[in-house]
Parts: sequence; structure tokens; C-alpha cells
Amino acid sequence: MRIILVTGLGGAGRTTVAAATALAEARAGRRVLLVSEDADPLFSGDGGDSGGSGDGLRILRPAPAADFRREFLDLQARSGAALDLLGAAPFEDAELTELPGSRQFALLRSLRDAAQGDHDLAVVDLPPLPEALAVLALPEQLRRYLRRLLPTERQAARALRPMLAQLAGVPMPAQWLYETTARWEAELAAVQAVVEAPTTSVRLVLEPGPAAGRALRTARLGLALQGLALDTVVANRLLPADSDDPWLAGLTTQQHRHLAELRTATGAVDELPHLGRDPRGPEDLALLAPARPAAAPAPVPEWSVEDRREEDGVLVWHIALPGAVKEELSLVRRGDELLLGVGAFRRNVPLPGALRRCTVTGAALVEGDLRVRFTPDPGLWPRTP
Repeated sequence: MRIILVTGLGGAGRTTVAAATALAEARAGRRVLLVSEDADPLFSGDGGDSGGSGDGLRILRPAPAADFRREFLDLQARSGAALDLLGAAPFEDAELTELPGSRQFALLRSLRDAAQGDHDLAVVDLPPLPEALAVLALPEQLRRYLRRLLPTERQAARALRPMLAQLAGVPMPAQWLYETTARWEAELAAVQAVVEAPTTSVRLVLEPGPAAGRALRTARLGLALQGLALDTVVANRLLPADSDDPWLAGLTTQQHRHLAELRTATGAVDELPHLGRDPRGPEDLALLAPARPAAAPAPVPEWSVEDRREEDGVLVWHIALPGAVKEELSLVRRGDELLLGVGAFRRNVPLPGALRRCTVTGAALVEGDLRVRFTPDPGLWPRTP
């Protein structure tokens, strides 16, 4: 099953493009799921609730408030004994309001649910670009935090904790903590698997203008750091090129100049017209259908290890970072991880097995290819007979 994640600059029309993409694919005979909080009005001409999409298209609406209340009450129920000992008064459903971050978690659960359906394609309406990149990186980050705070070997010893509590005379973490952690780990792993699947890709929606080039570079760099594929760049709301109005002609000239820059940077851009009005109803969405169908995404460049021990005595880890500049890079080796920073983005990357027995001896950035050199540690590297 294909999954297309649609994001872009705020106000560029990403929800409209997501809805138009989903509708076009459904009318082509595919079973399509659209995940979006805001797409309903686009399917009804009067801007009201569509009540259903038709055309083989189903809409899944994330519900952050309900999702937060369900998870909070479940956690409260699991920790009831500890709360009773503290004399805490439990919350009721009616008095709970969602906290910051609830929308991101509700979206991740919707993404997991979308991958478990019986449809052919899922189109997911993501938040604006900076938030979308953070959401896509969240499952891996949270799993790393859970492993550090509650490592597997500590969880395996939970059966001994009642005895240890008696010997130490102090309370030990309750069983529900480990059970909850294991459940969160499983859910996050499922979401991460969906995000990193080779059939998942990102579609970037931009309105050609001064900010479009910077947004494209940010998207390519942020996605590459997470090992994700950029499916298509969509240039939305293009003005007509044959207007006699001097004011409109000036805007068109500027817009097409930035459009040419996008074409140069990506090689191909899907171009969608400005309708002269806010799109409403399936007829308008049909005018904004993408030129290319949802084919298989382009493969993500692999982070490969080159063996140059015979020539230079090193192993070279090639990390694809298109658009990166040397001044924005930072590299720190910590244990079996490489802490990689690129501008505003950071990722803790586990080292491949062979590189864990080496020391970092240098790095170079060559046309978007970060080449990190590792020298084998004689004390750890297998000896040849």
C-alpha cells in the first residue's frame, strides 16, 4: 500500500492538494483513505460538512481531544493503586482538555491506523513543513528516550522488584510503568515502520515565491536526515501567464521566476492553477488533480559504508544530505551513536556494526555527500590469521 504524506508552507494549499490527490486516485478506481482534520469542507460546495466522500474515497479525521482523554484515563486507571496511596483525586472525562502536543500524537496514531486498512492508497494531510518534519522524527526520538530511561534489561528484572522493595525499604517502580512503556514502545515502533517504509513518501506543496526555495532546501535536508523520500514538489496557485493587467502580469513574472528556480532544483514540478476562488466541491478539486499518478516513490539514497582499508586504511560512511553546507554541520561520536546536526535538525544515528569497532578520524562534505572516515581500532577489530 502506498502512503503519501502531504506538507508544505503554511497557507500554500497542502490540504487542498491532499484532497485533490485522494479524489483523483479514487476516481481512477483505487481504494483511497484521506487522513485530514480539515478536508471535509472541500468536498461540499457550500463549505459545510460533506457527510462522506464517495467515489471510493474514505476520510479519517484525527480526533486529538478524544484521543488525549482516552490515553490519559487509561494511564490513570493503570496507576490507580499508586494514586490512591498518594491520596490523589482522579480526573473525570468531562474535566479533561487536551494538552500541547496532543495533535501530533493523534496524527501519528491515525498514520498507524491508515497503514492497517484495506485500501490501496493513504493520503495524509500533515501540518505545515517545520511541524511536519518534527512529527515524522518523533517516533524514533521517543523510542530512544524510552530505551535510555527504561532499558530492556531493567524491564526484564521487574519480577524481582517486590522483593527488592522489601530489602531496600523503599518503594520500587510499579509493574504498570513497564507495561505502559512496552505498549508505547510497540505503538511507536509501528508508526516508525510506516514512516520509514519504502512505499511511504512526502509530497511538498509550495506557492512559488521568495520563501519557496528556502522551504524546498529545508524539506530535502530534513527528510534526508531522517532517511525519507521526497515524492513530488507541487507548485500551487499559479497565475495565468497571458493576462493584460499590468499588476497581475508583474505578479505572474515574479511567480514564474521562482517556479523556474524550483524546476532547476528538482528537475520536475507539478504545476496547479490558481482558480481565482477558494476551491469548494469535487468539481473544483478535479481541476487541481496532480499531473502524475501516485506511482512508486523514488528510492531514498542509501547510507552506505565504503571499505577503503587497503587504499587508505579507513572505512568511509556516505550520508546523503542534499543542500547541506559545511558551516551548519556538527558531528559527535558518543558510544555506538553518531550525533548528527544539520542546521536546525539533529538526529542520533546508530552506527553500523563494523563502524562501532572504529574511531572517527575525519569528515568531508562533497556536493551533498557527507563522508565520515572511520579508522579500525586494533584492539577491537578482528585479527586476520
